[in-house]
Formats: sequence, C-alpha cells, structure tokens
Amino acid sequence: MNYEQAVAYIEETPKFTKKNSLDHTKECLARLGNPQNHFKVIHVAGTNGKGSTCAFLTSILREAGYSCGLFTSPHLVEINERFQINEVNIDNDTFLAAFQKVKALADELVAEGSYHPTYFEMLFLMGMVIFAQAGVDYVTLETGLGGRLDATTAIEDPAACVITSISLDHMQYLGDTVAKIAGEKAGIIVPGVPVIFDGNDPSAAEVIRAHARELHSPFYEVKKEDAQILSNTASGIDFSLKNQYYGKDHQEFHIPFIAKYQVMNAMLALKTMEVLQDQIPVAIEHVRKGMSATRWQGRMETILPGVIVDGAHNEDGVAKFVETAAHFQQEYPLTLLFSAVNDKDYKDMIHTICSQIRFRHVVVTQVGGYREVPEEELKEIFTREGCASVEADPEVAKALELALKAKGEDGMLFCVGSLYLVGEIKAAIARRKA
Repeated sequence: MNYEQAVAYIEETPKFTKKNSLDHTKECLARLGNPQNHFKVIHVAGTNGKGSTCAFLTSILREAGYSCGLFTSPHLVEINERFQINEVNIDNDTFLAAFQKVKALADELVAEGSYHPTYFEMLFLMGMVIFAQAGVDYVTLETGLGGRLDATTAIEDPAACVITSISLDHMQYLGDTVAKIAGEKAGIIVPGVPVIFDGNDPSAAEVIRAHARELHSPFYEVKKEDAQILSNTASGIDFSLKNQYYGKDHQEFHIPFIAKYQVMNAMLALKTMEVLQDQIPVAIEHVRKGMSATRWQGRMETILPGVIVDGAHNEDGVAKFVETAAHFQQEYPLTLLFSAVNDKDYKDMIHTICSQIRFRHVVVTQVGGYREVPEEELKEIFTREGCASVEADPEVAKALELALKAKGEDGMLFCVGSLYLVGEIKAAIARRKA
C-alpha cells in the first residue's frame, strides 16, 4: 500500500462501530511491543479546549528543550495533522510505516477470528508507534470521545491528567447532563496521578473531585478568577496570575489568541507545569516564551490579517465565539462566513449568534458531505433572524472570496460553525498562496 491507499483504508474503517474494550486496546499495545512505555504522557480530556491546552503544554515543553509528540483530533485538512513531533506534522513516509505496522496487527487479529481496531484505535495505535520510534521525551495526548472508555485511556501511568471545560456535547454517547459527562471525562484519572481541572462548573467540579478522592489522586482546581486579563487586542491577550509560584516579577503572560476562553486553557497548562515541577523542571522564561509562541489550528485562529477561523460547533463553543465577536464589534465592522452540519443544532446556533452580534454582511456555504445543510436553507434562517445582507454560495472557496470582499480593509471576518468549514477554508487559503 502507498500513502494514499493507507489513508483511504483508515477512512473506510467505520468511525462509530461497536466499541472495543480497553482490554482490547491494551492487548494491541502489548502486541506492538508496548510503545507507550518509551515516553511519559500528559493525558488531556474535556469538552472544549483539549487541543488548545495540549498545544500550550507542548509549546512550553519544546521551549524548555524537551522532545515532544502531540496527538490530537480531528484533523482539518490532512490526517497527518493528528501526529506532531516537535510541533511539526509527520511526513507521509512516517505515517505509512506506522500504518503498515498497525495494519499487520489488525490483519492478524481478524485472521484469528477476533476484532478489528476501530477508526480511532487505528490512529491511536499508530501514534504510539510513531512517537516511540521518534524517541520523544513526552507526549501530550488528547482523548477522542469521552474519557472513561476512550482508547487513549489504555495509557496506565501518565505523568498527569488534565480535564478542560465540560459542557453538553455528544450526549447520545456521554450522558444528558454536565455531571454525567464529567463522570465520563473523569474516567481518565489514574490512582495516585495528579489531576488538574477546570473548576468553573460546580456540578462538573464536584464529580471530578469525588473521583479523584476515591482514587487517592491529588487534584488541583483552576478557576477564571485565578487570572486577570490585562489587555485583549487583535494581536492576543495579556493576563496576570494570582499565583505566587511564578513569582511577583513573572505573573504576566501573553498568548497569541484573541478569545478570552483561551486564558483558561493557558492557566490549565501553567498549573500542570507547576504541579509537575519536580518531574519536569522548566524555567520561568521558557514557560513564558512557550505560552507566547503557542500555535493551534481552528480555534479562534488568525489565518490572514483580520480573518479568524473558529470551529465552534456546540452550545458552549458558540457562546464563547459570541463573547469574542462582541468584544471586537465595538471596534470593527464584522463579516461572518458560516456553515454547519445537520447533526448539530444549527438553528439555535444561528439564533444565538444573530441575537447578540451585528454583522455588516453574512455569507453562507455548505460542508460535511452527506451531513451538509444546503446553503439556501442557512441563508433563509439568517434572513429570518434579522440579518439584512446575506449571500450564499455552495462552494467554500467562492464563499470565502465573497466574504473577504465584504470584509474590506477596515473589518474583521469570522469563519464559524464547523471544523469541516475551517478545514476547507484553510485548504482554500493554501491554494490561494500556491
């Protein structure tokens, strides 16, 4: 098989087949030679902010001179994005070599009349092989769906567990209340291993605290009031910490993101480095440089001057997008490029956005293949919600050109509603630059 055939094979593996047990995942790791034992893991779960928190941690560790792997999902443009070594996506040859090793294992299992790894398990197993062969020191590991039964929870001895904000998402799999979902996310906690978590939601925090106590795991709660935002501009956010660990002279940090919610993700990373100071010594100057140099795709990411893409696609994500857009509409006329898929509550998303943000112009398009929502339906909803200037084009690249024209020299353009949209926009931008 070549690279393209390997990717096609993985994509054809059903993404939501009957879940294999963690024992099966552990058996696969053992038959691969337990590659996960060659590095230490920081395991991150949560509803929103997992990837950003992983990116902050990775950037800090890299700045301190450690070799790092990063495993995240989903990808936006190409599947290689899920595996980074020292903040660079792996190349096709590395991907193919790991795939061949995991595919051989899958073939053995099927020949034995056993199970075939799921879509996500294939990728997780490949990641462990890739990072072991690269000889990294640490891996920041993002869960897929949930935590308790997630394939990544087959890692039995992480250095730390981190749980980001929890809200209602994937309720058909994880439960219909924040407390139930928190219980699933808290499933990554390992006996005796420290857990650092977002304590802003009382019901989620109580579940996580109780689970940590039960497992005798030290826990550290991070809340919004632990930081003070000093400035929030188009170039990023400066904030200070109410935390004596970093010292009076080093309380201020800069992050290159414009959304206030990223401060919480940054604080979780800072607290994690504080908790792990004896295991992973990192100088304060490396912490600060790592924070300011962090890059993360698709989450309030500035891809062109005044052009921001955000994969907000659930209630909490949309609320946070609205908070950010509301801040900047005081200074700039705003244009919106929007699309969504049909398994999300896109009518409520649009209502929330339009009830709080004034747009000079809205452009809608369609993404998601068989899950796409026709652009004309989206246009009708935005018009019904009171947007006076709405345009539609089914092709993302053409819709982007319309939105950029509407943005003009003086405005800001937000591209929101789906990670599929973010991926297609980034691909279109890359073609424009080629």
